[in-house]
Amino acid sequence: MNLPPSQLRAIITGASSGIGKATAFTFAKAGINVALLSRSLDKLTAVEQAAIEEGVEAKAYPVDLARIETVREKIAAIATEFGPIDILVNNAGMGYTNPLAKTSLADWQQILNLNLTSVFQCVQGVLPQMRDRATGTIINVASIAAYNAFPDWGAYGVSKAALVALGKNLAVEERANGIRVVNIASGAVNTSLWDTDTVQADFNREAMLTPEIVAQSILHAALLPTQAVIEEMTVMPSGGAL
Repeated sequence: MNLPPSQLRAIITGASSGIGKATAFTFAKAGINVALLSRSLDKLTAVEQAAIEEGVEAKAYPVDLARIETVREKIAAIATEFGPIDILVNNAGMGYTNPLAKTSLADWQQILNLNLTSVFQCVQGVLPQMRDRATGTIINVASIAAYNAFPDWGAYGVSKAALVALGKNLAVEERANGIRVVNIASGAVNTSLWDTDTVQADFNREAMLTPEIVAQSILHAALLPTQAVIEEMTVMPSGGAL
C-alpha cells in the first residue's frame, strides 16, 4: 500500500544535528510526520518546532541510544505513542579514529554499541508493529568505510560494515513481511562529527557532502513505491572519497 507522505510516520535517530536534523527537515517539508530522537533535548526541541512549522506532526524524544539495554523498550513505546511507524531512519552514531593496535576494548565496545547494537535494538522495537501492518521501511545510514579500509578508521569501519551486514540479513528475513531495508553509504559529510573528541582528522570540509544531500537521498529511498526497494545506495562527493 502506497500512502501519501501526509499519512506517513517516521522515527529518525540522531535528529538534533547533521544528517538526522537535515532528514527531519526534509521529511517535514515532504509532509512526513516525524518522531525525533537524540540525547540533546534542547537542540531536539528546536528541530521539533521547525518541523511543526512545516505543517506536520513532530515530537521530540530524548533517548540515549548508548544505553543499549533500554533502547528496544523505549523505541517500542515511541512506536506505540507516535505510530504506527512507517519509516525508521537509523542515523545516530559516532565517529572514531585510532589505529587498531591502540584502540582500547572500552572504545571498541562503545563504538560497536552505538553504531551497531543500538540499531539492532531500534529495529527490534519497530518490527512487531511493521509486521502486524505488513509494511515498513528501515533505512540505515552507513558509510563508505563499510567497504573501504582507511588508516586509523578501523573500529569505525568495522561497525559500519557490520551495520551493512545487519541490513542485508534483515532485508532477506523481512521482505516476506512487507518490510523494506535500505543501506545508504555516504562519503565524507560536513557535520559536527568532525568536531568531536573521538575524531582526529584534517580534511577539506568544503569539499564534503552536505547533510541535506544525504537527506534527499534518504527521502528518495523512503518514498519509492512499495513494489520496489533501493537495497544499497552510495552517495559520494563529486570530488572523490576524502
